[in-house]
Amino acid sequence: MFAWCGAARVPLFPGRDLWKPLLTGFLLLFVGNGAVVWAQQSLPSSVAAITIAVAPLSFTLLDKPQWKVNFRSPATLLGVLAGIIGVWLLFRERLSTQLASDGYSPEFSAFIALSFGLIAWPAGSLFTKYNPVKLENTANSAWQMLTGAACFLAVSAARDEWSGFDFAAVPMHAWVAEAYLIVFGSIIGFSAYVWLLSVRPATQVSTYAYVNPVVAVLLGVFLGNEILDWHEIAGLVVILGGVLMIDLAKYRSTKQQA
Repeated sequence: MFAWCGAARVPLFPGRDLWKPLLTGFLLLFVGNGAVVWAQQSLPSSVAAITIAVAPLSFTLLDKPQWKVNFRSPATLLGVLAGIIGVWLLFRERLSTQLASDGYSPEFSAFIALSFGLIAWPAGSLFTKYNPVKLENTANSAWQMLTGAACFLAVSAARDEWSGFDFAAVPMHAWVAEAYLIVFGSIIGFSAYVWLLSVRPATQVSTYAYVNPVVAVLLGVFLGNEILDWHEIAGLVVILGGVLMIDLAKYRSTKQQA
């Protein structure tokens, strides 16, 4: 993306504001995405995806400039409460098992990591929304992704993960998956997300979480042979219902103002 900016003569340096895309990249990609990647080593992808469905609720709680709008209706408050209940349904058995044990299980640690991710992603999104940088979207996304990459490489080096890594041992389907994530997940998907944050309300952009968990759950079940219990399905339904209540309240409020 930096090469593209150079070829298209897109300015790359915003002067003193360079710290803004760097901080956003740290929050979104390193803490936010990193928490999800790390958690999925212990949690099924479907469970992680359902948890991420709470993201729009996090936006509502953290978007302080919009509190007067977000919390004017009972539907919004009920939606937030529904999201909390949904997460409880999702992790009820896992938390009960953890409380009954002596140490920390990998699943409980993954849940804690996801909690940090659910705070960091909306925090970074809202920061870049209210602290815009004078850069075109391509350059802005490039700086954010470079920051995430640098942080991941630093952590992997500190953990000495490269000492046992062999490029020749990586199967071809893994490289294909990597290429897919680079093109569609980062260059197209993430750049589109950054652009939308600059032109639309952050809480509206967060509604991508409607689709992600449903798709991830279906793929996890049919391709990953994952099994969902009734309380996990109930958690998904309650969480998405809470998000829907919040967005309907915002839609009605906007329509009345118009």
